Amino acid sequence: MKSYLLIFLTTLAISTGLLQCTPKGDGFTYAVISTEYGDMKVRLYNSTPQHRDNFIKLAKEGFYDDLLFHRVIQDFMIQGGDPDSKTAAPDQMLGQGGPGYTLPAEIGALHFKGALAAARLGDRQNPERKSSGSQFYIVDGKPLTEENMDNLEQNFGKNYTPEQRQRYLEVGGSPVLDGEYTVFGEVVEGLDVIDKIAAVPTGQANRPVRDVRMTVKLVD
Repeated sequence: MKSYLLIFLTTLAISTGLLQCTPKGDGFTYAVISTEYGDMKVRLYNSTPQHRDNFIKLAKEGFYDDLLFHRVIQDFMIQGGDPDSKTAAPDQMLGQGGPGYTLPAEIGALHFKGALAAARLGDRQNPERKSSGSQFYIVDGKPLTEENMDNLEQNFGKNYTPEQRQRYLEVGGSPVLDGEYTVFGEVVEGLDVIDKIAAVPTGQANRPVRDVRMTVKLVD
């Protein structure tokens, strides 16, 4: 059974705000993802226009309202956007639903803490790394060490500028996912909300024991 689940890369052991609108003219679109744990304001990237426009479309339609963050892994990510989650029973397995289409990959931006990225099927079923039409995840992740970054560069062939490396050391994230998934935005306010959701008790398939629902609204 196929699911839009992030692939855990276990070869390397790494302990590893609000959808917003700033003043008109900054060139970005913002939205707010609201939960009982607080709001996360996200900036959508213009460098990923197909993912940006799709997220805007779904938000305007109210597609995400009352859906769950159905998969949560502390220090890694929180995942939601499965339409099947709106009326899911407590023991129902989630992660397979979507709007009926996928999006072409727009891979490039990195997985710093707060990155907003599209979930997808694994490479075997999805060699073109097409994204789910609606499921997304937000990166949690602790600050990394120099040793972590050295291992990534040496064992995974990843290369970072000094500025990118320093951001992973100071802010954290999940660099092991870089180059694998499309990052199409970032949380610019409410990073603490990610931590709160990521820390909730979970059961089978990393689903929160108590439902964590969302609403998504664009901000002018």
